[in-house]
Amino acid sequence: MLPCTFLGAVLLASPAAAVPLDRVAFTEATTAWHAQREKRLASEEGWLTLVALLWLKEGDNVAGSGAGATVVFPAKAPAHLGVFRRVGEVVSFQPAPGVVVTTRAGKTFPGGVLASDAKGDPDVLEVGGLRFHVVIRGERVGLRVKDPDAPKRRDFHGIATYPADPRWRIEARWEPASPGTFIAVPNILGTVDQTPSPGTAVFTVDGKEFRLTPVQEEGETNLFFVFADATNRTETYGAGRFLYSDSPKDGRVVLDFNRAYNPPCAFSPYATCPLPPKQNRLPLAVAAGEKRAGER
Repeated sequence: MLPCTFLGAVLLASPAAAVPLDRVAFTEATTAWHAQREKRLASEEGWLTLVALLWLKEGDNVAGSGAGATVVFPAKAPAHLGVFRRVGEVVSFQPAPGVVVTTRAGKTFPGGVLASDAKGDPDVLEVGGLRFHVVIRGERVGLRVKDPDAPKRRDFHGIATYPADPRWRIEARWEPASPGTFIAVPNILGTVDQTPSPGTAVFTVDGKEFRLTPVQEEGETNLFFVFADATNRTETYGAGRFLYSDSPKDGRVVLDFNRAYNPPCAFSPYATCPLPPKQNRLPLAVAAGEKRAGER
């Protein structure tokens, strides 16, 4: 047995492979990571600023907060904001006469085609304190609207977590998948995306073997896990949690469940979160990371 001040990670390999962790240093690192996570969440661009998700139909969409709008913005927007024209995944916007819409750089937007979030860098426009950009989710195209003064951001007081525990920093065996492997990932919109997956992490807890399959996001080298576990029923968000890890090294991958966190949908009905694929529903209580938060 290791002394209580030095707890090894839970490992699939033999105990000889364990690297002892200083519990004080580990707790400090975990706390610092979580503080940065909360800071990002509560930033002006964070998920707590979401106030609307507005879907566009093909053709012209009259937008605003007043009567006659088919795309209804929050009350802070002008009654007649302008017209969004959708042709497939291409969206253009023409502000109404007299309405000043600005770009992220603070310049007046005269009208034109808007880059969506499909490539990760959408055109963000601002009017009346609201910020919006085009999102594409499968065959659906819409507008994500944010308000830096949103009540959820203003009233945010942090997220409860389980105590940091080195035993939930688990070194797993990595089983690479064949090139071109995809897995089915459902989302909160009720659709399923076929998403690239580079392999599976295989690990043990209390002598039992478990498996988690990540996806690899475009342009990223790290692994993204969407998982569910037995704590979702009572202590953590019911639809599961997210976890990132570094890319595999020497056939191993580290899963630090102390850094498992709530998806955006835990805080807002306007997010479009992936849900755990069926193979990532663990019959195990992962008592680590963020607990249930928000009103959802």
